[in-house]
Amino acid sequence: MGTSQAWPAPLTAVPATAVGRAGVLERLRLTALSAGHAVAGIAALVLALLMTGAFPALLSLTGFLMLWLLVPLAARLARAHRAVAARLLDEPVAAGYADTTGSNPITTMMVWVRDPARWRDFAFCWFSGTGGLLMSLLPALLLAGPPVHIVIGAAQGSLLWTAAACLLVGPSLLGWWFVTVPMVRARLRTDQAILGHSRSEQLRRRVDQVVESRTATVDHNAAELRRIERDLHDGAQARIAAAGMNVGLAEKLVYTDPDSAVELLREARQTTVSALEDLRTLVRGIHPPVLADRGLAWGVEALAIPIPIPVTVALRLPRLAAPVESAAYFAVAECLANVAKHARASRAWVVGEHDGETLRLTVGDDGRGGADPRGGGLAGVARRLAAFDGTMSVTSPAGGGTEVRMEVRCQTR
Repeated sequence: MGTSQAWPAPLTAVPATAVGRAGVLERLRLTALSAGHAVAGIAALVLALLMTGAFPALLSLTGFLMLWLLVPLAARLARAHRAVAARLLDEPVAAGYADTTGSNPITTMMVWVRDPARWRDFAFCWFSGTGGLLMSLLPALLLAGPPVHIVIGAAQGSLLWTAAACLLVGPSLLGWWFVTVPMVRARLRTDQAILGHSRSEQLRRRVDQVVESRTATVDHNAAELRRIERDLHDGAQARIAAAGMNVGLAEKLVYTDPDSAVELLREARQTTVSALEDLRTLVRGIHPPVLADRGLAWGVEALAIPIPIPVTVALRLPRLAAPVESAAYFAVAECLANVAKHARASRAWVVGEHDGETLRLTVGDDGRGGADPRGGGLAGVARRLAAFDGTMSVTSPAGGGTEVRMEVRCQTR
């Protein structure tokens, strides 16, 4: 029962009140984990002392180099503890380090100084090497302390020492039984509190994300408006102006040169038809009629038809709010266009569902992979979804095909 769980299994894998073999194995497992925390606590204390000593010398080359080496080591140690805490508590423990991509050593150090996550790592090293070390040592001391003292007393030939240690075995094991689980849980909760985001920081990051997505949306909408104006000016407007000129000339020639007037009216009619087609194309680009009439599922079916490879569409979707359907439609359209242009795939698929709260869509193919989510059309898809607090993730190993997963929280219409 307890041994079949993956290591480290969540604390809920075996109830804390379990007795018998399962309870013993669970407490032995947690005691081993706690002993590992204690060993890591010694390394954390060394890191904390070295970083504290390096701060006064930060302006010198020695202090700079020490921190340049020690800060990433502290982050690695903190990352390992985050992973263990997240696994055993069955809750995410996010880090949220500030991005230093493309920074030089000087600017990277400045980012570290302003990054709350780096200061949390520093605080965690001090905790792990002091109070956390004592918390983690307690289960192991309660389990192994009396037997060790019995061995020491027997080796020294001290009957009094051995007798006292034997008397402590029962209370020590009883304390180990009741203390181990809550002590390990308390240690993990403390690690989570120090290393995870505070609520205020989560709210601040959320506000920053919303502001960024809204700014991107405004810029995108402004660009769309300019595109519409340009298409109207260069397309329908120019054709309608030409038709008006032809009609005006026909009016002047209708009595003097009827044949030329008829020809001009014919050209005006053809130009008007072309202008109408331009307007229809423009409207389809703003909000395709199939979305208004039939919904997202039918819209995606229509998108799949002209793709030059087989596309399987499996969507179980209710009618959603029009802006969400439009955003999802154009996101899928961009993904399918990428498949047709770049994937070199033999087949593709679009699957999706709505669980009452979240729309989930996946566009995949069996092509060459290697898609970059940070550039080109996929970056535009991410920006479009972000306007609705949606997310996009891409799995695209070289030679292994591509899957683009999109999620948008939305209610049914």
